[in-house]
Amino acid sequence: MKQYIADAFTDEIFKGNQAAVCVMDKWPSEDTMMHITMENNFSETAFMVKEENGHYRLRWFTPGGEIDLCGHATLASGYILFRFYEKDKEEVVFDTMSGPLTVARKKDLYVMDFPAYELKQVPVTDEMEEAIGVRPLEAWMGRDLLCVLPTEEDVRNAEVDQEKVKKLDGLLLHITARGKKWDSVSRSFAPKLLVPEDPVCGSGHCHIMPYWSKKLGKKEILAYQASRRSGILHGRMEGSRVRLGGRAALYSIAEIADTVKGL
Repeated sequence: MKQYIADAFTDEIFKGNQAAVCVMDKWPSEDTMMHITMENNFSETAFMVKEENGHYRLRWFTPGGEIDLCGHATLASGYILFRFYEKDKEEVVFDTMSGPLTVARKKDLYVMDFPAYELKQVPVTDEMEEAIGVRPLEAWMGRDLLCVLPTEEDVRNAEVDQEKVKKLDGLLLHITARGKKWDSVSRSFAPKLLVPEDPVCGSGHCHIMPYWSKKLGKKEILAYQASRRSGILHGRMEGSRVRLGGRAALYSIAEIADTVKGL
């Protein structure tokens, strides 16, 4: 089985968010996919098999289990297909737990068409403040909890309490603020999935970009993820969908040994 490692939402290796991408002829066992994911120990490992209709069935696994949506591993998967398997195509379609997702080549960007999460405003609580270290101005809930902080510096300098984050509602926690250079600056935390901080979170921006699009009254959002690795995301709202674009860089190509049980 071929396994590629690519850094997404960056054009430099060692930045952005790394994802392992496994391209397969048939599905291994669930147990094997989880073991491969834990061996990689990235926030996501993507597994895909080509279907008869020309689409690819795509699944994402974190060290804590399978997840319903992942942006950076989808971008990385599209990048790998365009570079090695579908060199003449301008668009690939993935069938996923979140429905059909596309990745298209648009000049020097790979652009994904993702569903935007519907956000419901929720009360700011003392528990949120204790987990983040800063009291949010606003809090919103989709799949994840989105907390809006007063300043960009609050986002960059936050030292979140991972155990207290686990007790908050929502699958992930995203903290965000209006940026000085960017429309938004954010960080993402997923201790419930055994990922303390996700370096660049595509599915998180399916919360963050709808919020800032409405707040700023603009369709196009240029976002910066202020993790240690950092990343840049180009977004455009199209109704209930997010066009999420970024670049990618190849780090490695490997062959998973055929001695691995369950392949």
